[in-house]
Amino acid sequence: MADILAAAALFILAITIVALLRVLRARVVAERMMAMQLLGTGGAAVLLLLGTASGAPALNDVALLLTLFAAFSCVAFALGMAEPAAGRDPAKKQP
Repeated sequence: MADILAAAALFILAITIVALLRVLRARVVAERMMAMQLLGTGGAAVLLLLGTASGAPALNDVALLLTLFAAFSCVAFALGMAEPAAGRDPAKKQP
């Protein structure tokens, strides 16, 4: 059973890397943020499968932290994109 889980983890890792390379080549900032989300979810899936296959509960904790950091980065991105538009005064001209 551990071999099947390890093979599934390697497959998910390979698919995540291919998709990540495609998304990172994008020029739009939002698509790069999607790459971070993809890295968080794909990495968490790989770590959960490897943690189950090896019986190491520490990998499960690392996977949950990776997912949490991906969610925080998404919130920070959303707040950062909303902040400049709210703080900008359209009547003032920037030199």
